[in-house]
Amino acid sequence: MADLGYQSHLSLEAVAFVVSLPRRRQKQVLDLADQIARHPFFIGDYQTLDATGRAVDSLLLEGFLFSFWVDHASREVRVTEIIRV
Repeated sequence: MADLGYQSHLSLEAVAFVVSLPRRRQKQVLDLADQIARHPFFIGDYQTLDATGRAVDSLLLEGFLFSFWVDHASREVRVTEIIRV
């Protein structure tokens, strides 16, 4: 599959979560965020609406729940929240 050129971008809340993890877990979580960005058309496990009415997908990967939306115009996957489950 061709690289579509999307990049992951984390919100301040998501960054704070990543920074709180041990270094090995930080790399794992950032790699998972990049994995989501490599497949921007993949549909999450479920979808909710944020305060602006934007659809936010949530996807469970390796014990972490990622909430994100895709900005196709700028080729960015915006990770809004990460939770360990």
